[in-house]
Amino acid sequence: MLDKKVKDIMTTDVITTTSDVDVVYAFEKLMEYKISSLPVVDGDKLIGIITATDVGHNLILDKYELGTSVEEIMITSVVTISPEDTLENVIKIMKEGTSSSGIINQLPVVEGEKLIGIISDGDIIQELF
Repeated sequence: MLDKKVKDIMTTDVITTTSDVDVVYAFEKLMEYKISSLPVVDGDKLIGIITATDVGHNLILDKYELGTSVEEIMITSVVTISPEDTLENVIKIMKEGTSSSGIINQLPVVEGEKLIGIISDGDIIQELF
């Protein structure tokens, strides 16, 4: 199972946002679709990502002014994966996480800079059972 390719289980109908969208609207989109991250795109090029945890926490603390755009808060150093990578590699990357946020539960799947899918810990769990 761990040698299965990302492309075999990734979600290809990715819910995204653009950098000019208001943070509140982007957060509503995260909540509406019950997803934990929202890739930020320019056309089909991945340019950033926002997470429900970061946005929600900062909204509660009232850190954003009215009209704050996604561009102002998005993470631009996005951890990504290739469609040819194995699930073993995905799990390793998710487990290692990032120094600032710990575990990663969704990874955008890219070919070059083009966003072609997303894989989540939920996708991997469903594959196991």
